[in-house]
Amino acid sequence: MKIEHIAIWTKDLETMKAFYLEFFDLSPNEKYHNPRKEFSSYFLAFENGARIELMHRPDIAGLQEKPGFKLGLTHFAISVGTKEKVDSLTERIREKGYEILGEPRTTGDGYYESVISDPEGNAIEITV
Repeated sequence: MKIEHIAIWTKDLETMKAFYLEFFDLSPNEKYHNPRKEFSSYFLAFENGARIELMHRPDIAGLQEKPGFKLGLTHFAISVGTKEKVDSLTERIREKGYEILGEPRTTGDGYYESVISDPEGNAIEITV
């Protein structure tokens, strides 16, 4: 088994796409748009096949009241391979003005990670 994709409702589809493409080694698909539902999305793929789906509808704020609809998610983790890469990517993200929620460290359960925020406040753990 594997995670096929993680879906994130977003207020600003293009800003979120730009953020994930700038800092993580992802390849985007062509933008999907369903004019009847006013739904747009991108799938951003990692080399190993796992994907992030960024989704948008203009009425997303109202949808948050309905069961099953929530803007964002709690967090997800992206492994970059080494402590040095965790440190350097965290610094690149900081230099671009994004919020660092947790500095690089070894956690109590043995992970080396930092925690950063994407442009809409979703937490991303950057791990070894």
